Amino acid sequence: MQLEDYIRDIHDFPKPGIVFKDITPLLNNAKATAACLEKLLQLLGNQKIDKVVGIESRGFFFATLLAQKLNAGFIPVRKPGKLPHKTINRRYALEYGEDHIEMHKDAIEKGDLILLHDDVLATGGTAKAACELIETLGGKIIQCNFLMEIAILKGKDKLVPYDVQSVLKF
Repeated sequence: MQLEDYIRDIHDFPKPGIVFKDITPLLNNAKATAACLEKLLQLLGNQKIDKVVGIESRGFFFATLLAQKLNAGFIPVRKPGKLPHKTINRRYALEYGEDHIEMHKDAIEKGDLILLHDDVLATGGTAKAACELIETLGGKIIQCNFLMEIAILKGKDKLVPYDVQSVLKF
């Protein structure tokens, strides 16, 4: 199965000059979703994971599926004001602006083995901020994995020294 066939390019979204990689056709096909999940699991190999951290919002889709398959907990990383309990936050730059993300302060226990997942690795700012949150709480990042990487934006460079893997590269 060619997963690339289930990724749709949307030009000039969310602003002019950006080509948005839309995963909704992939999510709309049960076989493509299952194939993608298996590929994400293969990237991880047999490594033990205690918790899967998913980045809002498209990272939640596969992060929760990964957590279920790995018999691990799921931790959401969200935009400001979306989590109901005490949080920590990090500011980051994106390819089209600036934002910050939050995580519950009690989401990770010291020494937890963490898989970080998001749908797209672009400039790496969001993932780097999430890694900083994880490590602030004492988590050990085993892998950062992504459905796709936009290689020209060099986001992987911001995630050194982590093991960074993606199913698709554009």
